[in-house]
Amino acid sequence: MENKLIFNEVALLWEEEKKTWVKRSTFSVYSLHLHKHLIPAFSRFTDICERDVQSFVSRLLSEGLQQKTVRDILMILHMVLNYAVKYCGWEHRPMDIHFPTKQMNSALHVLSLAQQRKLMLYLSRNLSGYNLGIALCLNTGLRIGEICALTWGDLDLKTGVVHVNKTIQRVYLGDHHSEIVVDTPKTVSSYRDIPLSPDLVNLLRPLKKGIKSHYYVLTNQSKPTEPAPYRAYFKRVLRKLGLPPIHFHGLRHSFATRCIECGCDYKTVSVLLGHANISTTLNLYVHPGLSHKKKVVNKAFRKLQ
Repeated sequence: MENKLIFNEVALLWEEEKKTWVKRSTFSVYSLHLHKHLIPAFSRFTDICERDVQSFVSRLLSEGLQQKTVRDILMILHMVLNYAVKYCGWEHRPMDIHFPTKQMNSALHVLSLAQQRKLMLYLSRNLSGYNLGIALCLNTGLRIGEICALTWGDLDLKTGVVHVNKTIQRVYLGDHHSEIVVDTPKTVSSYRDIPLSPDLVNLLRPLKKGIKSHYYVLTNQSKPTEPAPYRAYFKRVLRKLGLPPIHFHGLRHSFATRCIECGCDYKTVSVLLGHANISTTLNLYVHPGLSHKKKVVNKAFRKLQ
């Protein structure tokens, strides 16, 4: 095909078409990676081979990007290349891209029972919207975008359930502009009802009296906060209490771990977390402690004694 479109032209055509088929927040991520990484790397290309992509992946990893982020970028590249083959006369080129073997991460991602008790004691004695949100995440496994989007109307204290039906995130608009968007949850599985413990219900009941149902839990106002400043606040709380500097997502890890440690089946944990399948739960969020592993091994071999 003469005058074949270059990658930059193909990418913009794909982007325009994709815009009508995906959620706004998803399109924002696609657009950000496309303009920040893919177009600068392949702008004038009229053909991209495995060697080109492998070199691109290696460079991104050497610059410090996480493997998950690079894989997400690679997924977008594959969608653009498929579009190029289907509509722009590009040749299909099978690719087998390699990533370095993941090393075990020694960083602590889960609070121990003692650390969790210390955190919960502080939160209950220093109640505020932000502290209440941390307590809710630790006891329900909510994602940070879900807790930022949570309104008082989502907390049904009569039945003792929190309804998860929206999330908040900052989306990329291009030209260095972005905005906060309250959107539907990440996946269909993310729509869920999570039981609240009796202690948490008793903590919430007096706080909810007289509060408008559309007010956000974290701010007690009609205007929400966003994940970035909330993460920063969480880090300050951990430093103040002398607790390990886990990511906010570590609260979700800790919730899943506590559920598994008390004997909860994996399917139930998966549903509580809003995962589409059990394997995601097992691979990402279940980190039994050494004491729990010892109990399991001792119980397994007790009958042989």
